[in-house]
Amino acid sequence: MKKIITAIGLVFILHPIQAQDTSYVSLEKLLQQVETNYPSIIRYQYSIQSIQAKADGAKAWMPPTFSTGIMRFPYDFSMLKEKNDPMNQAGIAFSVEQMIPNPSKLNAKKSYISSLAEIEKSKSEWTKNELRREAKILYYNRYVAEKKQRILKESEEILQLLITTSEEKFTNNQSQLQTIYKAKARLAELKNMLVMLNSVIAENNIGLNTLMVRDANTSFQIDTLITPSNYLFSIVDTASVSNRSDITALDKYIQSMKLEQKVMKTSVRPDFGIRAEHAQMFGMPSQWSIMGMITIPIVPWSSKMYSSEVKSIGFQIQSMEQEKQIMQLMASKMLAEKTAMLNYENEQYQSYTKNIIPAYENNLQANLLAYKQNTGDFFVLLDAWEMLLMKKMEAYDKLFNILKLEAEYEYEREIK
Repeated sequence: MKKIITAIGLVFILHPIQAQDTSYVSLEKLLQQVETNYPSIIRYQYSIQSIQAKADGAKAWMPPTFSTGIMRFPYDFSMLKEKNDPMNQAGIAFSVEQMIPNPSKLNAKKSYISSLAEIEKSKSEWTKNELRREAKILYYNRYVAEKKQRILKESEEILQLLITTSEEKFTNNQSQLQTIYKAKARLAELKNMLVMLNSVIAENNIGLNTLMVRDANTSFQIDTLITPSNYLFSIVDTASVSNRSDITALDKYIQSMKLEQKVMKTSVRPDFGIRAEHAQMFGMPSQWSIMGMITIPIVPWSSKMYSSEVKSIGFQIQSMEQEKQIMQLMASKMLAEKTAMLNYENEQYQSYTKNIIPAYENNLQANLLAYKQNTGDFFVLLDAWEMLLMKKMEAYDKLFNILKLEAEYEYEREIK
């Protein structure tokens, strides 16, 4: 019996020392690797570079056009020999043509293309935020599972000692056989729960390795001490959602549409061109010409297309403005919900750690003392042990709920 009291005392007082694995990944290091290596982030980087490369060439001119050909050749080729015959107007023509685009069109086009890169940057930041939430929840889930595993192993050792002692007392008619069988059944259930926790740890381990883009079965150790952040919640926190990357991406998309609208408006402005020709004549002096050109997009059959596009984009912008308001409302709602739930979960968790678990620990110690003095019943002692284990597991469930809600709260506010 002294061994039982000593074992339980060690469980309540001492913190177990775990062997350190050579591979250790902190939460900060994990998030850094995810934001750096995950293919979605790299894809956005290439997309941004693609848009920037396209924007660099947005102000380029079309290449000049060179053309050549024969002109005014008679069917009777003998006429080509008549050098002074006015009917011999045959020759070879060369021409070079260069269109000169309107600078306002080029500037508008470059601004529009560059704005697309800003949208991709905001999308990339929001994808990082989503990956951070997923990684944190997997990390916290594994952390809590490992803590539960430790509790189960400690409880298993205590229960094994209780069973051994009860079997010794049974030989002296001081214990009941059915209670011993029940304790052994609970011991088997503990082993089954340990297997289930091993499955949870393995599953989360695979998820974390996948996010870090490495072999799914790579083993590593995580933080052994994680505590809730205990944010100071207030109603003003809901105003911070307007700066979230997904909402700023939508806002930048609206700005991009306005720049696209400007591109359509500048399309009614004329472009210019120049054409130089030289004709090498056979029967008369050579000739040359230079002509200037200008487009006239203000004609009705052309301007109608531009004006309708401008009007259409205007309606799309109004639609996106409404969508932005909806996103802000929903984000504020989700943030308020997470804040309220966190307050309640924190209150319950504090009750578990300060009141419920200490009371059940005292209950178990009192029943152990009574059992040692042969005034207690093993069935009552087993029930006290079982209730303490259950409350400790429930406390870790509450801790995971808090950590998960904080991860979602940080997601809603995009806290890095």
